[in-house]
Amino acid sequence: MDPIRRARPDDVPAILQLVKDLAAYEREPDAVRLTEFGLHAALFGDEPAVFAHVAEADGVIQGFALWFRNFSTWEGVHGIYLEDLYVRPEARGRGYGKALLQTLARHAVAQGYARMEWSVLDWNAPSIEFYRGLGARPQEEWSVFRLTGEALAEVGAPAAVTTAAEAPVSR
Repeated sequence: MDPIRRARPDDVPAILQLVKDLAAYEREPDAVRLTEFGLHAALFGDEPAVFAHVAEADGVIQGFALWFRNFSTWEGVHGIYLEDLYVRPEARGRGYGKALLQTLARHAVAQGYARMEWSVLDWNAPSIEFYRGLGARPQEEWSVFRLTGEALAEVGAPAAVTTAAEAPVSR
């Protein structure tokens, strides 16, 4: 039996725990605000925009991949953005991570998607080596940018409404 399958609603507690374990591994143990309710709604709501696969052995979730579709305007087709890939430390080296990535790659190929991409922390040498071993390459000419907190609120604030009398006049 293939240890990889699509996540089911009853997997939500285990996936959430693995998200928390990943955050701890990535040195951000207090950063997770996700709840079971929120994860369930994201994965299994009326219009899910995020998806998950799990690696299971002997009834225990050993790892997961959480992903969503992105789109390449240059290629003109979707791709997969892998948000999280995590395998329990005691289950590493058994092929679960590779099997999860292979499952997503097969899905991408079957759907005609152009690529799979993800981010990895610069200091995470074991993961970088693992990804390179699969043939993945870093996009070194690109930098990841992120808006959060106050900066996001400021950029996302409604534009000030001006009246015709207040609007600058161009001549």
